Amino acid sequence: MTERSVSDVAPEGTVPTGGEPTSEKARSLGSDAWEKLRRQPIFWISSVLIVIMVTMAIAPQLFTFWSPSPDPYVADQSRIREAPGPTAWFGRDGQGFDVYSRTIYGARASILVGTLATVAVLLIGGIVGIFAGFYGKVVDAILSRIGDIFFAIPLLLGGILILYTFPSDYTTPYLLVVGKVVIALGILGWPRIARIMRASVLQVKPQDYVQAARALGASPGRIISGHVLPNAFAPVIVVGTIDLGVFIAVEATLSFLGIGLQPPTVSWGVMISDASALGMLRAAPHMLLFPSLFLSVTVLAFIMLGDAVRDAFDPKSR
Repeated sequence: MTERSVSDVAPEGTVPTGGEPTSEKARSLGSDAWEKLRRQPIFWISSVLIVIMVTMAIAPQLFTFWSPSPDPYVADQSRIREAPGPTAWFGRDGQGFDVYSRTIYGARASILVGTLATVAVLLIGGIVGIFAGFYGKVVDAILSRIGDIFFAIPLLLGGILILYTFPSDYTTPYLLVVGKVVIALGILGWPRIARIMRASVLQVKPQDYVQAARALGASPGRIISGHVLPNAFAPVIVVGTIDLGVFIAVEATLSFLGIGLQPPTVSWGVMISDASALGMLRAAPHMLLFPSLFLSVTVLAFIMLGDAVRDAFDPKSR
């Protein structure tokens, strides 16, 4: 047996002269995605905007306590359609309400609807997609055809039909008004998530670790929760992040049409609807400018975040 000098044996993880590393620490998909995300300015810009908007929705008092008119429900009839100034930073609307305070408080209803609708869509579409992709055959055929029926209904048109059939008025409780919009968006928005989840499950199901779990006698529930779902859920989260911004925009559109959120609920869609009344746009353009600006920035932030996360998790970019 020949002896080797110490210099002939390179420690693990080092680079021998003229060669490549003998071993490299394995990195997960999540860590690779984070490394890519942290280098993207769009991710940080959208994240900061979303944090500001979410904070605004959770604690609007932090943004209005120094305002000349911090209460969004107090109207001054003597200052109707007042232009922006020191006594009303964003001006006043057609009923004398402070536009700044109502814009800040309007984030709560709009973001709440978007968040709850996204959660509902992820739950319904995720469950349907998992069952369709995992069990296949008859289950897949039935669930896929049901999804095709709902997928053929345009989101906005379907929301109009549902909310017109079950209208709300001034006496309807706040949570019920929000719940109707969330249910309408959840019922109509889940087929897209179900399709993505089904395709992801079909990619994960043939993997060796899933087949090994089957061979060891694991139950279908254990296989789904322990192996299939954790490895198939990333694409759904990405699409859900983008859809959250879309749902906020749809809620604003439904409220603009007068069938979404209703006064006295304060939301950006309700404010835009009030500002679009006959003669208001020319007499008080600030009523439309500020809620529209906040709505556009919020929707854009969620869409940019979703695009950044999608690019980070895309295997083709690696």
